[in-house]
Amino acid sequence: MEEGFTDLCKSKLGLDESTTRQAMQLFKETKNILKSSMSSLGGGSPEEIERFWYACVLYCVSRLSKAGRSKEDGGVSLCQILRASKLNIVDFFKEMPQFCIKVAHILTGLYGSDWEKKLELKELQANIVHLSLLSRYYKRAYQELFLSNDAKYSENSSESSNQEASDYYRFGWLLFLVLRIQSFSRFKDLVTSTNELVSVLAVLIIHVPVRLRSFNVKDSPYFGKKSDQGVNLIASLCEKYHTSEDELSKALEKTNTLIMDILKNKPCSASECQQDSLSFIDPEGLKVFKDLLQGNSLKSSLLILEKEYDNAINSKGELDERMFANDEDSLLGSGSLSGGAVNLPGTKRKYDVMASPAKSITSPSPMSPPRFCLSPKGNSFGSSKMAPITPVSTAMTTAKWLRTTITPLPSKPSGELLRFFSACDKDLTEDITHRAGIILGAIFTSSSFGERICTNVRSANRMDAIWTEQRKMEALKLYYRVLESMCRAESQILSGSGNNLTSLLSNERFHRCMIACSAELVLATHKTVTMMFPAVLEKTGITAFDLSKVIEGFVRHEDTLPRELKRHLNSLEERLLESMAWQKGSSMYNSLIVARPALSAEINRLGLLAEPMPSLDAIAAHHNISLGGLPPLPFQKQEHSPDKDEVRSPKRACTERRNVLVDNNSFRSPVKDIIKSKLPPLQSAFASPTRPNPAAGGETCAETGIGVFFSKITKLAAIRIRSLCERLQLSQQVLERVYFLIQQILSQQTALFFNRHIDQIILCSIYGVAKISQLELSFKEIIFGYRKQPQCKPQVFRSVYVHWPPRCRNGKTGEDHVDIITFYNEVFIPAAKPLLVEVGPGASPNKKEEEKGSVDVGPFPESPRLARFPNLPDMSPKKVSATHNVYVSPLRSSKMDILLSPSSKSYYACVGESTYAFQSPSKDLKAINNRLNSGKKVSGRLNFDIVSDLDVASSLSSDQNAKPAAMEVVPVKTPVKCEPSDS
Repeated sequence: MEEGFTDLCKSKLGLDESTTRQAMQLFKETKNILKSSMSSLGGGSPEEIERFWYACVLYCVSRLSKAGRSKEDGGVSLCQILRASKLNIVDFFKEMPQFCIKVAHILTGLYGSDWEKKLELKELQANIVHLSLLSRYYKRAYQELFLSNDAKYSENSSESSNQEASDYYRFGWLLFLVLRIQSFSRFKDLVTSTNELVSVLAVLIIHVPVRLRSFNVKDSPYFGKKSDQGVNLIASLCEKYHTSEDELSKALEKTNTLIMDILKNKPCSASECQQDSLSFIDPEGLKVFKDLLQGNSLKSSLLILEKEYDNAINSKGELDERMFANDEDSLLGSGSLSGGAVNLPGTKRKYDVMASPAKSITSPSPMSPPRFCLSPKGNSFGSSKMAPITPVSTAMTTAKWLRTTITPLPSKPSGELLRFFSACDKDLTEDITHRAGIILGAIFTSSSFGERICTNVRSANRMDAIWTEQRKMEALKLYYRVLESMCRAESQILSGSGNNLTSLLSNERFHRCMIACSAELVLATHKTVTMMFPAVLEKTGITAFDLSKVIEGFVRHEDTLPRELKRHLNSLEERLLESMAWQKGSSMYNSLIVARPALSAEINRLGLLAEPMPSLDAIAAHHNISLGGLPPLPFQKQEHSPDKDEVRSPKRACTERRNVLVDNNSFRSPVKDIIKSKLPPLQSAFASPTRPNPAAGGETCAETGIGVFFSKITKLAAIRIRSLCERLQLSQQVLERVYFLIQQILSQQTALFFNRHIDQIILCSIYGVAKISQLELSFKEIIFGYRKQPQCKPQVFRSVYVHWPPRCRNGKTGEDHVDIITFYNEVFIPAAKPLLVEVGPGASPNKKEEEKGSVDVGPFPESPRLARFPNLPDMSPKKVSATHNVYVSPLRSSKMDILLSPSSKSYYACVGESTYAFQSPSKDLKAINNRLNSGKKVSGRLNFDIVSDLDVASSLSSDQNAKPAAMEVVPVKTPVKCEPSDS
């Protein structure tokens, strides 16, 4: 192995002695881990696994060592590493997290405790996803706008003409990439990048020869924004791509400046220039570069842009982003880089099978420039005024909500909100406004948004400062808007006490959670890649468990919140439930130790308690934020997370990526079924854990909150158990036994969940029940089925946390990570064996429940009631009208293009996307019912069960061969927008 690694470093990558020495040191220190982990890494041959290990070692050295930061210092880029190792990006990012977990202690010793932050793995991965989305967005837009070959020479199939058309496409992508590295931070947000990409399209429309256009400016319905002098190009592009005219104009100005500075081409005003491409276009505000894309000038421009980009990525670039314009580049691979939401193009293969990269790597040498390909597909630019629904267009629509709904609001509390502040025991206005300034100042700092590779640092600093200030103001306005709505609702509950909301408005943790949620929604809207969740929690000093207490409030009290942001909040809560709430340092443990005193010894042994929330003074000092003379707040002294009973998470009527915790037809918070407190929900949620709950029979707030939290956990488990058991073709009886076992473990062996992922407990429970039920089901088969689940992450079954006791029989001590089978044998079975016996043959969950009655279940009488497996929504295509042949099922992304093709789109209605801006999809159901029932009154109505995305994904994957009769369509005369595609 050492010989192979040395050959890779010296012969294939040509690393210098210093970098090779550092790489060899890391490899030697991790070699034994590689040998012992062969069975749990990847899915290929030992030779393939070695190549993955080599690549991971070299990437760490290139990012973490001083000598590896630039080519001049002997560094190497990720693209070079992957090409030399014959790997692709998708497979690399599947294995790299597992590598980091296994060698974390070694990396800490060599590079310090902040190695993970310096590695920037998540940021790089998100950047790749963005570039993949943008490249497809650009390709689709270009194919709509321009022909892939010159029709004038099509009869002779002129190769030079086709090459010229491809060069225009290549010029646009290169211009965009150079614009990215010249203007802003290393990792930019998706909305800003899209504005820049649209500005490049404007340049191409002005300069690409008219003969290559696929549209007619004068007659195209797409160019609907017109003035007396012709089509307003900027306004029309804004309407098409949901951008802001102001932002697009600024982006176009920067693009024109770049052409002047780098390509040395002087512009002239469009009104003074006479050329065919400007016919019927209003020239006001447009610039034209003479001969920019003509003949030798085009070739020269391409060479200059290539050189400029090469210089930039050779200094600090990790990726040659030019490859994203070439779908055939084997470095891209195929599969998902964002939990199944975004798939990279490339050779088709099964997602869960790691094919041999060596068989598909046909790329040129590592330093060869990529080819640009433009498939000769037909286009329909003029056939539709609306852009196709893609992740990029969805992001732009969400950004439009911020721009049109939130940005116009005042940056100070409204008069009504000020009255709530002044009605407290003391006027809290100054405290609240100063706190908002400090917390938002900590979140939105220029240093939070990445390292630069641009050349004009002063200009970039100024533009970054403008961007961060804009985002800060958006978050502030959203915070005040939702806070006012919440105060209004709380005031109505406290009708007998007037507007005095002192206990809520003086709660430090409540305000930080509100501010953090506002900031997170703004960051999620702009799709930043360097401030991804949970970064906002670290900046504000709260935990994910704290944040969950205000999620429902945001959804309930902000009616205009776009569905994409609701989906984002749901995804955050799902992450919280499955693992984040169980991680070390979660404030959930500070409540659990009050609600379950018997667990305090184990919680303290593992050091799981959350640290005290940092004061505002500490946050301001850490981020160099001026307090502006604000005295220390009398209520900001906090003990260990004093408000630990959790409010129920969002329950809203929409069928996007909602949490799996929603009861079948209930939109209300389950907290209200459990807590009939006289206190308003928010005030009781943020009360001290030890405070008695007056309406819960003497329970503390912690006990009530933990009960609610455990109830949500069991519902999440129910969804995932059913999905996986159906995939494994297990009987209903086995399914109920597994569910019963999970409930028992949660109530009697809660420590099994500590610092672990809920899916790890589910996998072990399924295998344990299968064994005791004498079923022929191996762990390998369970893992194979789990790999196909939409929430699957390889590290779930490859790396399970264990903390070996001092006198462990295997001789190990302290913290460790093992594979799922080792965890099952060494930890799970010793703890859960008595519970497994209860679910064996002859002992059904229902029988046990009848026998137990209300008997205390171990030391945790407050645990959730052990019930039958819950009735979950039926995801099969179902007939929903008594008089019409109408069937409803989740929309498959694979059918998106077919349903929306120009020849068939008028026959179908796809339910899910609102027909009006920012309107909940559920509000469109009435209109669809009226359309179906027009002319004849029928008693049946469309009934859409509330389900999670996991249900949808599970149903789709298990119904790939569904008959056409069960398609997800509703025949009507006029189209309804389709569910946005995530691919």
